[in-house]
Amino acid sequence: MSIEIDNADKVFFPGAGYTKADLADYYQRIAPHMLPHIENRPLTLHRFPDGIDSVNFIQKSVAEHYPDWIERATMDKEDGQITHALAPDADTLTWLVDQGTVAFHVWLSRVDKPYCPDRLIFDLDPPGDDFPVVIKAARAVRERLEQLGLEPFVMTTGSSGLHVTVPLDRRTDFESVRGFAERIAEQLVAAYPDEFTTAHRKDERRGRLYLDIRRNAYAQTGIAPYSLRAKPGAPIATPLDWHELGDAKIGPQRFHLGNIFRRLAQRECPWRDIERQRQSLAKAERKLGAE
Repeated sequence: MSIEIDNADKVFFPGAGYTKADLADYYQRIAPHMLPHIENRPLTLHRFPDGIDSVNFIQKSVAEHYPDWIERATMDKEDGQITHALAPDADTLTWLVDQGTVAFHVWLSRVDKPYCPDRLIFDLDPPGDDFPVVIKAARAVRERLEQLGLEPFVMTTGSSGLHVTVPLDRRTDFESVRGFAERIAEQLVAAYPDEFTTAHRKDERRGRLYLDIRRNAYAQTGIAPYSLRAKPGAPIATPLDWHELGDAKIGPQRFHLGNIFRRLAQRECPWRDIERQRQSLAKAERKLGAE
């Protein structure tokens, strides 16, 4: 299918000069790397119809004008139901870019088993631009998870922090997953009380990094791997190898539209096998409970 881009020359990233056509081209090219991480997950779209310096809004439900070929999933919510778009192919990504979508956020579960996540996420949110404390937190989370027999993965968010992610086997519901993540976060705060916090309110963090586990809940979302972010320079949420945290140049916006394909030409995606690494929380929960 050929997707026609309206106003293709409209500049979406003024500082870098990237246009809507550039975004559409990016998502077409990145699709083989991105789609395995978002297929069969309800989408939440961050739309900027006139570029990142203009009006923006979050869209969850499918609009009436969406063409019939856009795949959909109707999901339960507190007061009824909501129909989300799905993105099984590059053409869908491109069409949504034509609607002004810059960033794609996805559920931590898939539509066939929505109450049992296949991702556990620790979102490491620094109080400012202090990235060394984010790296310290990521390593601390990794060490604790590995002590419990789990293998985590790490990704830049393209914004200010990192995500540490554990792929799950979908045998545990959100309530249990969140409870497990909460206990890990509390233990790390107890170990590093001057550097980390679980306080949701910013005025209670007192300059400490926020260990955010709230995404681990039904219908909550995380930024999709390889999604653009609406920040100057068009940064990209990018999967990393753990050893890359030792690179002096690493940062939350290290990879962007100008260098991502050079990176992928030089190395395979560090998350290429993440779907084969789905893990059970049961043994880790038992080990945690026995401590």
